[in-house]
Formats: sequence, C-alpha cells, structure tokens
Amino acid sequence: MTVSFGWGPAEARALAPAASCLVVVDVLSFTTAVGVAVERGTAVLPYRRRDATAAAYAREHDAALAVGRRRVTAAHPWSLSPAALRTAPAPPRLVLPSPNGSTIAAEAGGATVVAASLRNRTAVAQWLLRQGYGSEARPLAVIASGERWPDGSLRPALEDHLGAGAVLDALRALAPGLHPTPEATAAATLWAATDDPAAALHGCASGRELYEYGYPQDVEVAAETDTSTAVPVLTDGAFTEAP
Repeated sequence: MTVSFGWGPAEARALAPAASCLVVVDVLSFTTAVGVAVERGTAVLPYRRRDATAAAYAREHDAALAVGRRRVTAAHPWSLSPAALRTAPAPPRLVLPSPNGSTIAAEAGGATVVAASLRNRTAVAQWLLRQGYGSEARPLAVIASGERWPDGSLRPALEDHLGAGAVLDALRALAPGLHPTPEATAAATLWAATDDPAAALHGCASGRELYEYGYPQDVEVAAETDTSTAVPVLTDGAFTEAP
C-alpha cells in the first residue's frame, strides 16, 4: 500500500517513518488558515503551544504572532481564524500556534509536509502526483488532525475525516492506479458519499462550536471547496507556496 490514512499526532508518528510525504488536514481551522495566509504571500511558521513561548518564538524568527480569536485587536489582527487572516494585513512571516496541526507537522521526521484543506484539495492532489508521491518509491500518508478531549486524548472530528477523504478522493480520481490502504479508501468513500459537505461542516461538532463562539464565517471559508490553488509546503520551518 502506497497511500495511507491516519488520525492525530500519534498515528502521524507511526506512519511518518515509511512515508515520503505527510499531508496534514485540520479543516477547522489550522490548515485552512495556513492556506489563506500562504496564498496571500505570508510564510507560516507552525508552533505547537499556545503559551508565552509562542511570543518568544515569534520574536526569535522576526514574525508576527497569531493570537486567540478573542484576543484580536486592530493593532494585532492575526489569529487562527481564516476569515480574519483573509482581511488582515499580510505579514511576511506569521507564527501560527496549533496543538493539533502543528504537532502533526512536527512528527514528520524527514518527510515532506503539505497542508491540505477542502479549499485546495484538488490542487494538493495534483501537486503530490507531479512530485511522484503515492508511488512505491514515494509513499504518502494523509493525516486527519482531529480535536482534543479535555483529558488531552484524540477526539475524531468529522470535518477532518471529510477533508482527508476529499484529498484522497481527488488522488484516486486523478491516478486510479494508486494503492490506498483500506482506511484511506474508506475516507475517500466518506467524502464521495457526502451529498452536502458544506452542510456537514456547518452542522458537525466543531462547526457548531465555532457558531457558538461567534465565528460562523470561519466555517464558511473552510467550506469553500476547490477555490484555492495554493499548496503550502513546510520548508525550513515555514509553510510557503510549493515551487
């Protein structure tokens, strides 16, 4: 099997040694935010923790720092909100803390890391195939980030299952000769069988949470399927547009 699928940092750690490329999917909202920022010309530095060390890391790397959604101000307009990043001034470099997506990116070892979402799922699939990923020589792993329960354990998230499935479905449509694992096939089939993915995003647990917090526009941006051609690749610690 040359195309695999897994959940969260632990499975990323398990799959990475055999993979040439790790595709991270965190639809609400890390990889959607990365895509929005990168397509505006910003290099995004992922960071695992949302604490005081993030500010020190941003200073060390001469980057702006994304803060919590509720801490956004006119002077500091960057957060994990894709909608906010779309309208804020685009800094050259931005540290984007995320305990899920960033942690998975850090587990890749020597594998190439790509940030995928619904917005760029076909563009990512096309780029992966152009680079030869998914072949016997260059196996590929697609990782759904999921969320965290209060005890820190993984909470599988429908939006990330759909996002990973969207990428995998695009891959199998473009290259029917790929050899996905049963888990990867099941994820692709979930996407193909979902009549209204946008409605699923708005109605899933994470989507409802964003509505309750007052950020429905972030769900709307995340649901913009195949609207972006940006392919963010992690290079020297920052996601930038793929060459």
